[in-house]
Formats: sequence, C-alpha cells, structure tokens
Amino acid sequence: MTVLRSRRSRYSGLALLLGVGVVVALLVSPIGSARTQVAPVNQVAPAISQTLTTSTGTWNNTPTSFAYQWCRITPPSLSCADISGATTTSYSPGSVDAGKTLVARVTASNADGQAMANSAGTAVGLTVTGPANTSQPTITGTTTVASTLTANPGTWVGASVTFAYQWQRCDTSGVTCSAITGATNTTYVLATEDLGHTFRVAVTGTESSESHTVTSFPTGTVTAGAAPPPTGCPANKSAGPINVSEVSPPAHLVIDGQSSRPAVITSTSNTVVLRFHISACSGRSVIGALVYQTATPYQQFSESEQPTGPDGWATLTLHRLRFFPASPRQQLLVVFVRARKASEDLLGGISARRLVSFKVNLKS
Repeated sequence: MTVLRSRRSRYSGLALLLGVGVVVALLVSPIGSARTQVAPVNQVAPAISQTLTTSTGTWNNTPTSFAYQWCRITPPSLSCADISGATTTSYSPGSVDAGKTLVARVTASNADGQAMANSAGTAVGLTVTGPANTSQPTITGTTTVASTLTANPGTWVGASVTFAYQWQRCDTSGVTCSAITGATNTTYVLATEDLGHTFRVAVTGTESSESHTVTSFPTGTVTAGAAPPPTGCPANKSAGPINVSEVSPPAHLVIDGQSSRPAVITSTSNTVVLRFHISACSGRSVIGALVYQTATPYQQFSESEQPTGPDGWATLTLHRLRFFPASPRQQLLVVFVRARKASEDLLGGISARRLVSFKVNLKS
C-alpha cells in the first residue's frame, strides 16, 4: 500500500506538467518500463500551402529550354496582366490575388525559335454563389471561317438551372478576350473578322435568383480553311442570264428546252425551224453557246449550228433533203443536238449532247 501511494503521488505531479492525455499513456504502460511515453504536442498550427506549380506541357520539335511567366486576370477585365517577378514554375498567391484568376505562360525555345502556351486559369479565393458547376462548359465545331461553333453548358448541380451564354473573342493564347456584342446564343458562326483569334464561351447558370458564371477553355485559332472547290460558275449568283465565256468545268451546259415549227412535221414540210434553250449554273440562260443539230438517220434535213441569243434560245432552220421521210411509217424526227463553247473541244469542256425528237405525221 505504501508503494502504491508513492506511485500515485508521482503520477499526480506529472499530470500537472504534461496534461491528462500523458497520464493515460503512462497508466497503460507496463510497470517498470525503461522509456517514458509522451503524446505529441502541437507547437504551430497546420497550414495548407497555396503554392501553384505549372508543368511545361507537351511539345513537338524538342525544345531546349523553357521560360515561365505568371499573370493575373482581374474581373471584369478579361486581360491577363503579368505578375512582376513571377517567372518560375511555382507561384504562391497572396492577398492581392484573392478573387482573381491566375494563368501560367510557358515559352518553349529551340535553335529555330520559340512558341508560347498558356495554362488553364485557376481561380483564387473566390466565393461562389448560385448553382455549382462540376464540369466546365465546352465548345464543339471546326474553327474555320463560315463554320458554326456550339456551346455546351457543362455539368451543373441543381434541378432547375437555366443558362445564359456570352461568346468571347480572344487572342491566339486565349488569355486576352472581349465579349462579342449580341453573341448570346448557344451557337456562333465564325466570320472573316474572326481569323487569327481563339474563342471562349461564358455560361451563366441561374437557380433561385442566384447566378454563377463559368468560362470554357479556348478553342484553337480560327483559320480560313480549305478553299471551296471551284464550281465553274460566275461569282454573281443572280438569276439573270450569263455569257458562255463565264462558264467553265466542272459546270456544263444543259439542253433543257425545245420546240419546232410546224409543231407536227408532215410529208409536205420542206422547211422546219427548231429552237433549243441552253442553261447552266442552276438554270441560268446562257448567251453565246453554239448549238448544233443534225437529223438521224442522216440526210433527212440539213444540219446547222447557231449561237444562243440573250434569252438562251438558239433558232436553227432545217431544209428538207432527199431521204425524208426515212420510212413510210415514220412517226418521229430524231435530232442529235450539241451545245458547246466555241473555244473548246467538241467533246470536252462544258459541252452537252442529247437526242431529241419531234412529231411526224405523213398522212396529213
């Protein structure tokens, strides 16, 4: 009993110095242990490091060196201002960065030159209201002039989130951007003035009168794209007539109209007037096309060739020859017709050929 009291007295003194937690540790230790166990005691509170680190990214053509520059985007501006002295792979945001977006610029160099790329923006110390976004908006479509870009709002948390869109035209790095007036639909058609730019879309999600705006990553740089294949038709797309000199392959002439006078050729018909209409480029009348005709079988009527007039019609006069009619029971006069450009080969270029027929009544 004396020994037990002595030990309790020693433990009481230790409790005053080290705290109750240490006493518990000592009580559960084997009696007579040679090592005194002491629980950890915090001296400095834990801290979360805010240091941001950028990678170099992936590059072609074997860069030999990299340079770094951090920049800061301050809302509502969309420009990224360089941060003085922030030229290493790491940057520790300070109070001045609260509510702003940080971007790392990486410049890769080799013996032939250098190129720059930007990281995605990182928001610092922002207080987000409105519905939460769990997946950034995206843009689909080909970045060539006349192509259509389409915005997808991304993924949001909320049962009744509504979306508003604002397209932004940016520099080639996708960092310095400006909102495009009136471009607030889910789609945007790229125009000539967009050449050399990249694009972002800002999507604002709203639920219960609270809003939250998230911006997509930039697209690739807009290019002119491949030139459309030649049509062979004039650039003027009006419905009026065109000269045969304005038509070239792959366009071609079309024999799309015919008439005869008399309407029915008889056994006493010595002269027949045939008319043919020539068009091209979606039905536009062609002026100056040479139209040739000859009856088949041959030697029924004379062959001839005449140009089309301002209305696209060519008028050809046929004179009866000794082999008409070709048969006592002939009911049709079959005519081979060709339309061409004077400067081209008879069988090539934009020429057109077809067989047409006209009524014959040898009993009248």
